[in-house]
Amino acid sequence: MKTIGLIGGMSWESTQTYYRLINQKVRDELGGLHSAKLVLYSVDFAEIEALQHQGDWQATAEILGSAGRSIESAGAEFLVLCTNTMHKVASQIERAVSIPLLHIADATANVLKKDGVTCVGLLGTRFTMEQTFYLGRLQDHGIRVVVPDESQRERIHSVIYNELCRGVVKSDSKTMYLDVVTSLAERGAHGVILGCTEIGLLIQGSDTEVKLYDTTEIHAEQAVQFAFGRI
Repeated sequence: MKTIGLIGGMSWESTQTYYRLINQKVRDELGGLHSAKLVLYSVDFAEIEALQHQGDWQATAEILGSAGRSIESAGAEFLVLCTNTMHKVASQIERAVSIPLLHIADATANVLKKDGVTCVGLLGTRFTMEQTFYLGRLQDHGIRVVVPDESQRERIHSVIYNELCRGVVKSDSKTMYLDVVTSLAERGAHGVILGCTEIGLLIQGSDTEVKLYDTTEIHAEQAVQFAFGRI
């Protein structure tokens, strides 16, 4: 089993989900008292969030690239960036290290293609829903992406930063998210990507008839498969 390197803290609320899922999956595979071999570097999300909204992506890349080098030095054999939004600087992180990075959009696209999904809705931060670093990656896999309208994107983004990243889960926000999921399905989406690692704290597959693709679960599962040398 390869040693997994996790770059987390964006937010720590979702990073703990990665840690739990990866260890549960390794235990389920190997049984007994087995758990994952991993190295975790958790950043201060306040610094990252401020730079995101300032548009200083280069500074975020330097912080995360440094984190990646530290993880590599600690013995990690590949990287998992525990966030969707910060895959905007995935290429810079890859250049900072000599070990591979398991890209969350590629992991998600692999599952979508396996399920035969050619058109999918996308929820996430405004950065993820509006910029090409994530949409383009999915489109490169031949998947058409439908995003919420402007007002919906604003509310979705606000809930992520002002509620979910602070560990706050509100029923009215859940209702709003589920209404958006329904609207995306009505526009032709065969499923909806929960394209922010915190969204799974708010809505789950049992809440809607629309197929949801939780990127945290998908990424964690493929990290374990990569650790076992299966992908």
